[in-house]
Amino acid sequence: MAARILHRLRHALAGEGGREEPAGGGEAEDCPESSELEDDTEGLSTRLSGTLSFTSHEDEEEEEEGDGASEELEEPPQAPGAAAGTEDGEWVSAAERPGGSLLTRQLQELWRRSRGSLAPQRLLFEVTSASVVSERSSKYVLYTIYLIRSGQFDKAPATIARRYSDFEQLNRRLRCRFSCDMASVAFPRKRLRRNFTAETIAKRSRAFEQFLSHLHSIDEIRRSPEFLEFFFLPDLQAAQRLTCTGMYREALATWANAYRLQDRLGVCSSSRFLLTLAGLAVCHQELDQLSEAHGCCEQALQLLEAQGSHPLLGPFLQAHIHLAWKVGKDKRRSEARLQDLWEAGLPVQQQPSLKECLIKEPLE
Repeated sequence: MAARILHRLRHALAGEGGREEPAGGGEAEDCPESSELEDDTEGLSTRLSGTLSFTSHEDEEEEEEGDGASEELEEPPQAPGAAAGTEDGEWVSAAERPGGSLLTRQLQELWRRSRGSLAPQRLLFEVTSASVVSERSSKYVLYTIYLIRSGQFDKAPATIARRYSDFEQLNRRLRCRFSCDMASVAFPRKRLRRNFTAETIAKRSRAFEQFLSHLHSIDEIRRSPEFLEFFFLPDLQAAQRLTCTGMYREALATWANAYRLQDRLGVCSSSRFLLTLAGLAVCHQELDQLSEAHGCCEQALQLLEAQGSHPLLGPFLQAHIHLAWKVGKDKRRSEARLQDLWEAGLPVQQQPSLKECLIKEPLE
């Protein structure tokens, strides 16, 4: 027993002696390449844990501001005896030893360079549910898909509900227009049997996620009307119908989802987006939510700032002036812009209201 204890003590002392070797006494461990850090960001904190003390005045400020990278990589616990960051923000090693200085500097530099790529801003498509719908003459699977911005937290999700035939129509339209780009895009084939089994639904859910992600990665397709309107045009049409029938609360929820969809897809300056803001303003006003309606008009007028003329400019200005008077906001700028339109020869008094424009707008 005494011999075993002595052997363990010698082994422990030999291990400590190896760690206290000077810089020239042994080879430093190879540092992982930056490409490895970028490809395996989830394991970054594991590889760096216990090597550096990740505390400095700069990073404390960044964490308070809600840096996406700092949320994903938590601060590793400090080892006993680890040194804190110096006053000028320089990192120091967890254990001061000459042999580890080169490795520490390399890891520090890789850490700084990798932080900007930990939360890439891209759009993710996730099938969250799939339900079998039975109607009088048909039966199909309805897939609910969330559009999620990677690296950000969305309080309210942007969602769509589509069936296989909707995806098939999108695939067919895009292959007609972008035959070269679509050559490498995979699409799940149609099946004559076993369409409603759990296995088929699960496989198609994953295939649709990959299909939309692949399409979104191609610049020309991502900006095409066929791809964009696949997401938000059905909501715009449904919201318009609900507004026309006076179902403003239901219409408001649909306009709001169409707004979020266009925001995620990055088309917040199009005519469709302006129409969405008009729908939101009208529904908010009909529900006596005047401050929200005023905010929608202000956002639309900011987008129309650089445009000399637009069919919705006059109606938005008139609505903004009326709402600003109701909520006690400044309306002089909108009045001046409306006066400029009148002096330019636009028949301001004969302009339709925002609601009339919304109802008459063709959405096909």
